Amino acid sequence: MLPPAPTSADILASVDAVQAQIEGRVPPAVTARVNRIAKTVDDMAPRLDRLGGGSAQAHTVVATATSYLPEAVGGYLRLPRDFADTRAVNRGKTSLMILCDQLDLLGVTLDKISDAVSRADAAALVAHGQFLAEKFQSSSIALAPDAGVGTAQPQAPGTPGGLERP
Repeated sequence: MLPPAPTSADILASVDAVQAQIEGRVPPAVTARVNRIAKTVDDMAPRLDRLGGGSAQAHTVVATATSYLPEAVGGYLRLPRDFADTRAVNRGKTSLMILCDQLDLLGVTLDKISDAVSRADAAALVAHGQFLAEKFQSSSIALAPDAGVGTAQPQAPGTPGGLERP
């Protein structure tokens, strides 16, 4: 029997664990890249259902959060800092440079997936607007051009995060 697919909470917890793992242990360049990936995963997790559970894009987001990111960072953290940050290990690059390249690749890939999902959502919004325009343009319940003029509008919310008094 296959293990259940990770939930949004599992995905977010995995990224949070990586962020906690690197705190105070990596250069700022690594922290910035991990935080960028974490923000994109945070934005994407609630939207994964729109990608379809079996899609390559959904798999990439989940695998990045639960496997690719933790493995890349873990490999770097297992090395002594001086060795990782100063000694060339592959084609003149240090382990730190290699990690940054990997994190950049993950970040760019997630950004492309997020952009694709946003474009699909925007296209669905446009299509729905066209449907509504066609449906109600010649409807007997069509509104007059000046409908709603003079109608009281809801007030703007108060302090963000604050509770309004009744």
